Amino acid sequence: MVERLLDSTTLGRRAKSALALTCLLALAACSAREVVVEGSFPTPVVDPVPVSVGVLFTKEFREHELVDDATGRGEASWRVSTGVAQVNFWSTLLPAFFQNVVFIESYEDLNTYDVDAVLIPEVTDVQYAIPLYTNVKVYEIWMRYQLSLVEPEQLKDQENQAIVTENAQPFVQWPLTAYGKTPTAFLQSDTDAVNEAAVMALRDAGANFITSFGRVPGVLEWVSNPEEAQ
Repeated sequence: MVERLLDSTTLGRRAKSALALTCLLALAACSAREVVVEGSFPTPVVDPVPVSVGVLFTKEFREHELVDDATGRGEASWRVSTGVAQVNFWSTLLPAFFQNVVFIESYEDLNTYDVDAVLIPEVTDVQYAIPLYTNVKVYEIWMRYQLSLVEPEQLKDQENQAIVTENAQPFVQWPLTAYGKTPTAFLQSDTDAVNEAAVMALRDAGANFITSFGRVPGVLEWVSNPEEAQ
């Protein structure tokens, strides 16, 4: 009887351990996967557009992230932070693309620097696809931006000595799309693959910006005569 009791107790402990391990594995499968996008962004070699541009990265842009909560068994929640990478990427591209670039960080900057316009990038949508959803061993990311050129005076809140963007009326505004994908065969983990796909999407955004800028309605008129175009 004692021997059987000990065997039963041992088996019970083993069963509990197995159950606990199963629960931990299940929780791990459904836990959030966090990616802070990092990558290198080469400086493009182009003939600079002969204008002086202020660049304003809003708080929402600097802190942008994609959050996707798991909805089914076996799925993982994702939190993909692109804000730092966005700033690094556009801070590399724009000074090479325009003759003069000033990064606007305060109301004092708007008053101090004489720029022809202020460029405000906004991420309006990010979507992604991973093998779990598509059954194809490719990680994909789509990004959509809204880019605005705004007269500097429209961003000044004189009374509060602050920058405001809510009521600004851009004199040129256009969408920009980007796409990046990475096969799983080249990477060790899902998070690495998503990071690489995001980096590829940012580089694609740069290529699209360079090739499409001159075709945006109103841009050539502005470049030819910045003051009158506004």
